[in-house]
Amino acid sequence: MSKKVFINLPVKDLEKSMTFYKALGYSINEKWTDETAASVVISEEIYAMLLTYPKFKMFTPKEICDATKSTEVLVALSCENRDLVDELVKKAVAAGGSTYNEPQDHGFMYAHGFQDPDGHIWEVFYMDPSAAG
Repeated sequence: MSKKVFINLPVKDLEKSMTFYKALGYSINEKWTDETAASVVISEEIYAMLLTYPKFKMFTPKEICDATKSTEVLVALSCENRDLVDELVKKAVAAGGSTYNEPQDHGFMYAHGFQDPDGHIWEVFYMDPSAAG
């Protein structure tokens, strides 16, 4: 079995968050979705688990960070080309997300990002395969 990544995110409004991620072109795995959690399929190996605050609290003894005020983690997601980076950020903003900085062009890598409705930061980037070697 290949390794998979599950990104667990606390969300204030599960329906709103599901609508946001579906607007980005991702699907919801209904098998792992109920009134407390939703499984967002980003790729065959990457999933975002959207958890209501009470559900998220079941997995940690620590206080839940308000991502609109503090940053605990930056989630980075690669794209196949620069245009897809811009397209994903544009979709995120149209769906109710926001940007938090300007695009960054480093020559070998192009990056931009967005915040989801709960303030979680997603860095999206394209890296020239010849530079990554």
